[in-house]
Amino acid sequence: MAEKRDYYEVLGVSKDADAEALKKAYRQLAKKYHPDMNPGDEAAAEKFKEASEAYAVLSDPDKRRQYDQFGMAAFDGSGGGGYDFSSMDFSDIFGDLFGGGMFGDFFGGGRSRGPANGPMQGAHVRARLNITFDESIKGCTKNLDISLKDECTTCHGSGAKPGTSPKICPKCKGKGQVVYSQQTMFGVMQNVQGCPDCHGSGKIITDKCPNCAGSGYTSSRKTIEVTIPAGIDDGQSIRIRGKGEPGINGGPRGDLLVEIMVGRSNQFIRQDMDIFSNVEISFAQAALGGDLRVPTVDGDVIYSVKPGTVTGTRVRLKGKGVPSVRSSNVRGDHYVTLMIKTPTHLSKEAQELLREFDAITGDSLNRGPLGPDEQPEGKKKKKSFMNKMKEAFNDD
Repeated sequence: MAEKRDYYEVLGVSKDADAEALKKAYRQLAKKYHPDMNPGDEAAAEKFKEASEAYAVLSDPDKRRQYDQFGMAAFDGSGGGGYDFSSMDFSDIFGDLFGGGMFGDFFGGGRSRGPANGPMQGAHVRARLNITFDESIKGCTKNLDISLKDECTTCHGSGAKPGTSPKICPKCKGKGQVVYSQQTMFGVMQNVQGCPDCHGSGKIITDKCPNCAGSGYTSSRKTIEVTIPAGIDDGQSIRIRGKGEPGINGGPRGDLLVEIMVGRSNQFIRQDMDIFSNVEISFAQAALGGDLRVPTVDGDVIYSVKPGTVTGTRVRLKGKGVPSVRSSNVRGDHYVTLMIKTPTHLSKEAQELLREFDAITGDSLNRGPLGPDEQPEGKKKKKSFMNKMKEAFNDD
C-alpha cells in the first residue's frame, strides 16, 4: 500500500493554519476533484478522497491534536488511537462547506431538509401583457385574462371522493420522504429523497374526486386587474402577490408575475429614462432662428432655434424624458436632433431668391465673377431680401 502523504501537505496549508484556512483550502480541492465534476477519472477520485480524509482529521480539534502528536500512527492503531474513515459522515462536512446543493445531495444532505409534506408555497404563474409606448410612459390599468387554479369545491382540496379520505402512504409512513442507503468510496451513505409513491405528500388517494381527478384543484378563467406604473420599460415584470397557484398542505399561494411588452413608437426612441427624436426645420429657420414646435411624450413644447443652426445639432429638453417607476418626481431628458429639410419643389420666386441669396453671401463654390449689375446691394436691400427669404422658405 502506498504511504499516505502528510495531511497538511495534501491541503497545501502550514501546520499553524486556522480553521478558516483549512476550510478554504479544502473547498477549492473538493470543487476541483469531486467525482461529479470528473466522471470516470480515478486519479481525481483518489485526490478527492485524500483531501476529504485530511480535512476530516485536521478540522476536528481532537483528531488534529492526535495527528500532530503521533502522525498517521494516531489512526492506524499503533499510536493508541485508531480511526475508521469508512464510517465518517461527510454529509456534515459538505453541508457546512457548501450549504447543500450538488455536494449536499451527493452525500445525503437530508439533515438540513424540512418535511416533504409540510406547508409549501404554491408555484408562481407567469403571463405577458402588451401595452403601447404611450401607456408605458404615463402608466395605465389593464385587465389580464388568465387561467388559475382554485381549491376543488367538491373535495375541498383533499383530492378524495366525497365520503372517503386519503390514507397514510405505507412506503414513507406519512413522512413524504424515504431514506436510501448508497455504497460509496467512503462507505455507506444515506440519501433522503421525496417518496415516489405519494410524491412527497405523505398520503395515498385510493378513491379520487370525480371533479378534480384527485388533484384537489380545478382551473377557471379569471380577470386580474394589473396596475402598470408610469415609466415601465419593455421586458420588466410586475409581481402581484397571492395570485399564483394554490399552496400545498396549507401553504400560501404563489405570485403572478406579469411581463410587460411595450410597443414601438413612430416618433420616439427610448434608452433607459431618456427619449430621443428627430425634428425637421426649414432652411430659413436654421439660418435665421426662431420658435420651433417640438413633440414630446408630454405634448408639444416651444424651443427657440438659434440663428446659424447646422443640421444634426442635438438639443436637450431637461426633464422631458421617462419618469422613474420608483419616483414620479424623477425623470430623464429628451434629446432632439434638428435636421434641416432641403426643399425639393421650389417656385420660381423661391428659386430667384435662392440665387440672389447665393450672390449676396458668396456661398456658391463654383460661381464665376459677378458682373456690375450682379453686385450685392446695400444693407437696406439685404434686410428686405432676408425677410423675403423667411417668407418664402419658412414652413410656418
